[in-house]
Amino acid sequence: MIQAVRKPVVADSIAIAREVLEIEAKAITDLVARIDEGFAKAVRIVMDRHGRVVVSGMGKSGHIARKIASTLASTGTPAFFVHPAEASHGDLGMVMRDDVFIGLSNSGESGELLAIVPLLKRQGAKLIAMTGNPLSSLAREADVHLYAGAEKEACPLNLAPTASTTAALALGDALAVALMHAKGFTRDEFARSHPGGALGRKLLTHVRDVMRTGENAPHINDCATVMDAMLEMSRGRMGMTAILDQNERVIGIFTDGDLRRTLEKGGDLRTTGVKEVMRPGPRTIGPERLAAEAVEIMERYKVNQLLVVDDKKRLLGALNMHDLFRAKVI
Repeated sequence: MIQAVRKPVVADSIAIAREVLEIEAKAITDLVARIDEGFAKAVRIVMDRHGRVVVSGMGKSGHIARKIASTLASTGTPAFFVHPAEASHGDLGMVMRDDVFIGLSNSGESGELLAIVPLLKRQGAKLIAMTGNPLSSLAREADVHLYAGAEKEACPLNLAPTASTTAALALGDALAVALMHAKGFTRDEFARSHPGGALGRKLLTHVRDVMRTGENAPHINDCATVMDAMLEMSRGRMGMTAILDQNERVIGIFTDGDLRRTLEKGGDLRTTGVKEVMRPGPRTIGPERLAAEAVEIMERYKVNQLLVVDDKKRLLGALNMHDLFRAKVI
């Protein structure tokens, strides 16, 4: 009996979820045709000002405004959120003459935002309005208006901000990316604003930061025996040793796998030269390359270690997957 009651509910939920996503997706695609010279003007306003972008909104629009401010700040456009109600009680002092104020309101009639518009204009800040009503008070007062509305909300009552907030969020992303492109924002700049996360580690960590150097990078000369190589591998605990010529240039690598194959063939470890059984031309990488690139090389060629060399193939260090795991690059 219980199952008979639940099945229609589950089926209805699936249908409702699909309808919601279709409505919200349409709200975004409908914005494409509305991107015009006004959007380009908004980008120019931000680019021409030497201050910051202040983003504000009440209720659900306020939550979207916070995210837009965060996205702008992390992609090269200094920005922060100000609550419009708090702005009327002192926080408006955060807004300076050279700043750009972006106000979000689906109706364009948010009293808290409209109350501070005259003060913003007196301050000399530029105003960009993002609303769902081009004829609204906020849109009329703005230096440029960006349409961020929706034909209808996904809410069955057509009341709760759903599709309209999705549209505003997407338009904010479009503005942030357009500014990112206009500023020539680079991967390194992105990494500097994300130092604590996985993205920052991948973009900021170089091979030189994680490689083992000196005696910690196992190596022997090409005149050594397999026994010498085995002892060096045991000492270095990397499962390999680099093979160097008389000029300390890397000419090969000898790994645990090479040792097993030598034993299977019945070779005498004390008399067999390591040069006879090493793998020539091993995978190498430079110290200035990103550690993330080392991961890509290891995965592509299915190797667990990389030798770090200079432009003359002289050994500078070595690293393996464990070193990259410890550095949290993987």
